[in-house]
Amino acid sequence: MFKVAWSSFYNHPLPEGHRFPMIKYDLIKEQLILEGTLNELDFFEPIPVSDELICRTHDKTYLKNLKNLTLSNKEIRKTGFPLSLDLVKREILIAGGTVMCCDFALDGGVSMNVAGGTHHAYHDYGEGFCLLNDQAIAANYLLNAGKAKKILIVDLDVHQGNGTAILFADNPNVITLSFHGAKNYPFKKEVSDYDVAFDDDVGDEIYLELLEVTLMNIYHKESPDFIFYQSGVDALMEDKLGRLSMTVQGLKARDEMVLGFCYRYGLPVVVCMGGGYSNSLYQIVEAHSNTFRVAAELYC
Repeated sequence: MFKVAWSSFYNHPLPEGHRFPMIKYDLIKEQLILEGTLNELDFFEPIPVSDELICRTHDKTYLKNLKNLTLSNKEIRKTGFPLSLDLVKREILIAGGTVMCCDFALDGGVSMNVAGGTHHAYHDYGEGFCLLNDQAIAANYLLNAGKAKKILIVDLDVHQGNGTAILFADNPNVITLSFHGAKNYPFKKEVSDYDVAFDDDVGDEIYLELLEVTLMNIYHKESPDFIFYQSGVDALMEDKLGRLSMTVQGLKARDEMVLGFCYRYGLPVVVCMGGGYSNSLYQIVEAHSNTFRVAAELYC
């Protein structure tokens, strides 16, 4: 069985207006255990990532200002959250979980973080509910430790992974792929190595056809040896922030395509959950849980 990073602290310190969708972190774990997809021993408690690892990706002064709560009001507004010490500790813990998942994935093929995918964080500032870029921190950990040579980040959250794109713009050892809404946040897009931008209301068929072709083209051209998968479920037609029209079944097919690709080619993969903002908490949890179910069918 694969290992899953989870902490009750993922949900605890969030501001009042953001707690509804974020209680998904607890509910996903409860659902997966209740139905027997995972058991309590499959989950591990992450430890905070070190400052040393963070600063291979993020600016030292930015990290210091985060920890001391001395960001400017303008910088705080860009993140979308009131700044608090608990919030900073949460992001450091999430990044620690994603880093720890890397070694579990190298050992067992796949590992998953119930949180993570904080892809809007840049080198020296945060935005879009992201303070630190956990997958970027983890990718740099792998490269610096010599545990991977060429990494592909598959970002299928409906919002472009702008921070990730710019962090690796000059690094040929990390390939960035983003599938996102053309008219959605962020309104100023960065340039990923591979960007696929969709018009509003695109549904399952077009999305899945392009994903299959794109993954295969990148694999044959780039030959990655490690994958990060940002599996946000905000492409659902019911999502308040999504603007696409995918179904829960379509997102499961997407997960089957990505994880099946990793399994077929023997590529270790770390999966982070990303966004999901449907009015139905049940739908959010079900869509995220499908990602774990697909992984369990392949790897267990």
